[in-house]
Amino acid sequence: MRHTLPIAPQFYVTAPQPCPYLEDRMERKLFTALQGEGAERLNNSLSQQGFRRSQNVLYRPSCTECAACLSARIDVSKFAPSKSQKRTVRRNAHLGRRATSPWATDDQFDLFRTYLDTRHADGGMADMDVFEFAAMIEETPVRSRVVEYTDNRTGDLTAVSLTDVLEDGLSMVYSFYDPDQPQNSLGTYMILDHIEIAREAGLPYVYLGYWVPGSPKMGYKAKFSGLEIYLKGQWQTVKNPDAFANTSHHPLSTDPIAEQVANIQLPDRHPTKG
Repeated sequence: MRHTLPIAPQFYVTAPQPCPYLEDRMERKLFTALQGEGAERLNNSLSQQGFRRSQNVLYRPSCTECAACLSARIDVSKFAPSKSQKRTVRRNAHLGRRATSPWATDDQFDLFRTYLDTRHADGGMADMDVFEFAAMIEETPVRSRVVEYTDNRTGDLTAVSLTDVLEDGLSMVYSFYDPDQPQNSLGTYMILDHIEIAREAGLPYVYLGYWVPGSPKMGYKAKFSGLEIYLKGQWQTVKNPDAFANTSHHPLSTDPIAEQVANIQLPDRHPTKG
C-alpha cells in the first residue's frame, strides 16, 4: 500500500528593506505560497494568526528589531460608531455599493492611479501598471470580491475595496478611493460599510490589515471601537491605543524564524467528510 504524506506549506523570509511606515527602520516578512486545493483553509487559518494575503502569497511582518506592525481586526459585536463616524455615513449616503467577482476594469485602474499619485506617490506600488493592477485584483485562489462604491448622482466610481470572504469575517485586502474628497473620509466609510456587510452576513470580524502605532498613514484604525490586535500568539482587545505608541522589541527578544514557523497552527489538509 502506498502512503502519501501531506505536504506542509514552506515558509520563507524576505530580505530586509526600508520600512514604508516608520523612518529609520527596516522591514522583513515571513511568507508562504497560497495555492492548491487547500488554499481556502490555509487563508482562513493564517489570517486568524495575523497573516495577510497579497495575490497568491500570505505574509506576516517578521522584523528583527521592531514589532510595530500589529495585525488588526474589528469585533463586529463590540463595535459602536462614534458621532464622527455616524456623520461619515451620512455624508456618503449618495454612494451605492456593488459587489462583483474579482475582475479588473479601466475605471478601477484610473481611480487606483489617481489615488496612488496623490496619496502614495513614493510608495512601493507607485510604478504599478495596468497589468500588475489586474494581477493584484484577479490573481486570487480564494473567495474574493471587488466591492465598488459609485456616486448615484453622477455614476462616477468613487471607491473600491478588494475583499476576501473568510470563514469568520471579511478581510479588506486593499482599498483605494477618490483622493479629491477628503471631507467624505472615504477610507473610513468603506470600513464602516464592511462592518455592516459583516453584520448582515453574520460574520464576527472585519480584518483591516496592519495597524502601525506612530505611523500617520495607519493611525486611523485606532479610532474604531471593538478593535483587536494579534500579539504574542493571540487576539487582544485594544482598550488604550496610546499604550502601543512605542511598540518595539529588543533584537534578542525576537523569536528565531524556525521558532516562529514552529508556532504557526496549520489547518487539517485532509478534513474528514461527515
